[in-house]
Amino acid sequence: MKIQGKTALVTGASRGIGRAIALELAQQGIRRLLLVARNRQRLAEVAAEIERQGVLVVTLVLDLTQIVGVNIAIARAWRSYGPIDLLVNCAGVAHQAPFLESKLQNLQEEIATNLMGMYTMTRLIGRRMAARREGTIVNVSSLMGKVAAPTMASYSATKFGIVGFTQALRGELARENIRVIALLPSLTDTDMARGLQLFRWVLPMTPQQVAKVLVAKLEKNSSEILVGWQSHLAVWCQRFFPSLLEKVLQIAAPLSRSKGFGETENRQQATSNRKGFWRIVLDFGFFRSSRQTFDQGFDQGLKDTFPD
Repeated sequence: MKIQGKTALVTGASRGIGRAIALELAQQGIRRLLLVARNRQRLAEVAAEIERQGVLVVTLVLDLTQIVGVNIAIARAWRSYGPIDLLVNCAGVAHQAPFLESKLQNLQEEIATNLMGMYTMTRLIGRRMAARREGTIVNVSSLMGKVAAPTMASYSATKFGIVGFTQALRGELARENIRVIALLPSLTDTDMARGLQLFRWVLPMTPQQVAKVLVAKLEKNSSEILVGWQSHLAVWCQRFFPSLLEKVLQIAAPLSRSKGFGETENRQQATSNRKGFWRIVLDFGFFRSSRQTFDQGFDQGLKDTFPD
């Protein structure tokens, strides 16, 4: 899909990955953007930033769990601004807790936003795309839609649901000339993620990195877009060494709250933990003959990447 001259609607556009995707689409030549989020002030700030690039912007302050309001708003927007060529379902929430200590209301919020909100928007816009026999739908899942993680059971369940929904819908809508894509970034440095406890050995990506990968891949025939080497590694391990990955995830699960992505203490701890991860892999028998050479090279690589 070439985005130049097209119209796109992005949910969750007021912050994080959704905001970054909207900005990247604007930079790459989208004609009109419909931005959807609950926070009016943040949405207005993003809209102003995009308008300075000469892109037409419409803001829709919506709660995606309110189906009637969403239905009315989308019908009006389609009549007023014309067809939507690209839908990016990016709105989402996450709650973290051991499952037996989790709250039902948090689970309900995750399902309502991550799944039902996506279903509603996809149904409303997908039907209109089908009538035109043209369109692209991107559903933002997560690496946790492929590899579930301790303390994130309900969130992982919704992200697995997004991947399954996307796969099924892709088969249904192919005959209508509608592409349906799943975007699966690893942990990303967003406001939502900063409220979570970090997993050991995970180096967060930036929203801008995720957005650039998505927009670049839109022109290719991709059905699932894994973002970041950590995502590719985890999915590869899940496929070929599931028991190993499960043990690593048990060890990596957060035990104490992190102080934030950018702090020196966290970076030093992340460096130490990443070394520990690869030594776990080595202890399982991989690359045993070259362990000393590997450690020396890996230590030097860490020094080059994270100089004192």
